Amino acid sequence: MLKDELVEEVRKARQEQAAKWNFDLKAILADARKRQAQSGHEVVSFAPKESKEG
Repeated sequence: MLKDELVEEVRKARQEQAAKWNFDLKAILADARKRQAQSGHEVVSFAPKESKEG
């Protein structure tokens, strides 16, 4: 099976990022939110879709 270099690069970056925060998901997400807030880019949030029930 061929290895996709781009996929391998993304996996390596993900592994390095997780290791930086000792694989603590809460710490990883807190850092991501902090970087997102500091980016200056508009953050878009979508409202949850309404249920088709009733």
